[in-house]
Amino acid sequence: MAHLLMVESWVGAMSRLLPRAIREGGHEFSFLTRDLHHYLRSAPEGGAHPLLGARNVLTADTNDLDTLLPYAERLHATLGFDGVITSCDYYLPAVARIAGRLGLPGPAPEAVENACRKDATRQTLAAAGLPGPRFAVCADRSEAAAAAAEIGYPLVLKPVDLCAGMFVRRVDDEAELARAYRAVEGFPVNARGQRRAPVVLLEELLHGPEVSVETVTFDGSTQVVGVTDKSVGGAPAFIETGHMFPAALPAADAAAAGETARQAVEALGLDGVVAHTEIKLTPDGPRLIEVNPRPAGNRITELIRHVTGVDIAAAAVDVAIGQRPDLHIRDTGLRSAAIGFLVPQSTGVLEEIDGADLVRKAPGVLEVQLADPGKPVKAAGSNNAYLGHVMAGDAEGPDARRCVEALLSELRPRVVNR
Repeated sequence: MAHLLMVESWVGAMSRLLPRAIREGGHEFSFLTRDLHHYLRSAPEGGAHPLLGARNVLTADTNDLDTLLPYAERLHATLGFDGVITSCDYYLPAVARIAGRLGLPGPAPEAVENACRKDATRQTLAAAGLPGPRFAVCADRSEAAAAAAEIGYPLVLKPVDLCAGMFVRRVDDEAELARAYRAVEGFPVNARGQRRAPVVLLEELLHGPEVSVETVTFDGSTQVVGVTDKSVGGAPAFIETGHMFPAALPAADAAAAGETARQAVEALGLDGVVAHTEIKLTPDGPRLIEVNPRPAGNRITELIRHVTGVDIAAAAVDVAIGQRPDLHIRDTGLRSAAIGFLVPQSTGVLEEIDGADLVRKAPGVLEVQLADPGKPVKAAGSNNAYLGHVMAGDAEGPDARRCVEALLSELRPRVVNR
């Protein structure tokens, strides 16, 4: 039995999937956080958050490496850890630093830091000759305006160190660029109290379907688990509205996407890591969007598990303790699985979601999770504002997305102003 140190977590799907994977693997974990109330607030009413079922729940300033690293050493001397893990992007670099300090398995800290900074990822992959959009890293508005004129509109503006599509915007002219830049400037500290880098990334707008490639790298070898497709809405934002696994692609396109992701992981120097690499399939071939050195969010890991039997969360636990993960595909009876998100279009308070009972009873449904009445609602600007999701599978072929889209059309949120 291994004992893992989990340093912070997202409060969404992976905050439940990782504890489950740890327990099902016969292991245990201690949970370290700077703000226990962050997780208490997200627990279901009348219940405790699964993270709080850890062997030990510990508090420390996880944003201060100078105090965190020696504190982790003292904990290790007393509790004895076999690995360090997190699901939260904002703490991936800290986890890599802790693993290195304690002599535990894990990717090189510099590689994780480069993967977690979109500007560093772009620069590293470009230096390796991997295909991506034309881009510029801009420290102020005048630099951004000059770079935009050189690259040419339309463009995509991105913060270099935020997640879930926050403040990522398409910009078509200088006025839109100024508005998008001001919005990013108005968010100088992320949701975990960390001060953000005062730069933005401008990128050429790429055209074509977007996919993600899920990989596991262990002992210097990267295995592609599969390719997931993505639907995006909410322009000028880029809000993920759904996913299907496996992506309905010609075999050659899926293979090209997988090889591009493998090369990106290698170019970044990542090893001992589960990665979620986003790629655009342009008319000129695959182009890299970003590499995330952690399991996919938005329950993509569950789509994969339903179709292949491969548990990506369990693989993340295995590599964290230096154990080769089981990535053998099994016949689950499903040929595709899809998820669709209920994206709010207005601001107010959720009164009810009509049609929910009908959707829950529909054939092929794997999961239905919907927000409760009384939830404050904001018109979505990122992947953080969903009102719920529907997941369904198809035993015959690649029809799960169509099933999910039909089910979503039956859900009618009633949002009122109060």
